[in-house]
Order: sequence, then structure tokens, then C-alpha cells
Amino acid sequence: MNAPIRTSGTAIASLIFGLICWVMLPFVGAVVAVICGHIARGEIRRMPPGTIDGDGMAIAGLVLGYVHLAICLLFVLLIGLIIYGVGGWH
Repeated sequence: MNAPIRTSGTAIASLIFGLICWVMLPFVGAVVAVICGHIARGEIRRMPPGTIDGDGMAIAGLVLGYVHLAICLLFVLLIGLIIYGVGGWH
């Protein structure tokens, strides 16, 4: 008899924080989603095949987190350019 397949808790956390970062926790949620996603993928790879599930959730959390971080970075660069342009510092 095979042991039941369980879903990785860190993969679930990655997906949840990946979604939450777009609504409530802009930067922190994205960082947590990325960290949890990488931890979950490593955990899933180390376990014997078919014992732990959640790779898709971990990937979704990673994508949501990384895209949000990229948008945050672009926003900060845009604000910097605006301040630099308006301030006239040359």
C-alpha cells in the first residue's frame, strides 16, 4: 500500500503570498513568495517521486513574486528618473 501524496506546505504558502503581494503586501509578500517557492521546489525534488506534490503551485508563486518584484523595481527606477529630471541635478 502506497503512502498518500501530500501537498507541500511551502508551495501553498508561495502561491498564497504570490497572490497577496498584488493586493495587500506589495514588496514583502513578493519576497516571501519567491523564497517559499524556491524552498518548496527544492523540497519536492529531494523527496522520492510521487510522495509530495505542489510543484505547479510553487512555480506559480515564483512567477507572481518575480513579476511583482520586477514591477516594483521599474517603479522605483521611474520615480528616480522623475526626481532626477525634475530636480535638475546634472
